[in-house]
Amino acid sequence: MRVGSVETLFRYPVKSMQGETPASVDLLDKGIEGDRNWAVRDEKRGGISGAKRFPDLMRFSSTLLEDPSSDGSREAEIVFPDGQRRLSSDPGLAKHISEVLGQEVTFWPLLPADEVDHYRLGAPVHSDIETELRAIFGRTDEESLPDLSIFPPETFQFASPPGSYYDVYPLHVMTSASLSTLQERAPESVMDVRRFRPSILIGDDQSGDSFPEAAWCGKRLGLGEAEIEIISECPRCVMTTHGFEDLAKDPSVMRTLVRENNGNLGVYARPIKRGRIHVGDPVVVLAD
Repeated sequence: MRVGSVETLFRYPVKSMQGETPASVDLLDKGIEGDRNWAVRDEKRGGISGAKRFPDLMRFSSTLLEDPSSDGSREAEIVFPDGQRRLSSDPGLAKHISEVLGQEVTFWPLLPADEVDHYRLGAPVHSDIETELRAIFGRTDEESLPDLSIFPPETFQFASPPGSYYDVYPLHVMTSASLSTLQERAPESVMDVRRFRPSILIGDDQSGDSFPEAAWCGKRLGLGEAEIEIISECPRCVMTTHGFEDLAKDPSVMRTLVRENNGNLGVYARPIKRGRIHVGDPVVVLAD
């Protein structure tokens, strides 16, 4: 059953920075080739960190300068908030990023999965676990926290699954219909797709559902040559509220998500068949 077509593909060479929108990507077992090849490490608290800890990371952008590869991290260009450009290989890059963030960080390529200490969680910002979780997920005292049981056990030991720099699963899939629903229900906010950082944005949905991707949980989708499995809805975090580029900081984005869809937007997914995906490819729900 066709459920739409690939509207936009996203690749983020550096974790938590803005990325690029290629016309096609190769989907590998680990996710989109070239996605999240680099990340910063918090040298105060330890651990690989993103914009949940350092919101200003979203004011940077990154672009791959070489064809992506399944073997190591390829050279990327980093554009700073003031417009300066530096290469991922620049030995002074971490120092300059640290100056913008106001906190010492180092800059890392992907390391092998057996380098487990590199991927372990750093120290929390808050000693109280509920306070820490409310800060991460951007929830007020009156709002429920997400159901954390949907996350795999390694999520509570590692900042990212060893060998990768994504948070939980390698793919985040969204529909333009869901984005339109949010905009209609919160016209005072700007529900720009950049706030939500999907891997794949699917358009042309004809279901009429407000959040159509929620119905795909537990199903397989075909996209071009590739196939993916939809795992669960995606609880959104405080990153959706940050300001960057022409988007203002907007905590009401999370209030809308909680009110309209239990704090979720889009779905987590993982690859189950490698292949090339192009913008415009049909998206189909596959038979069991």
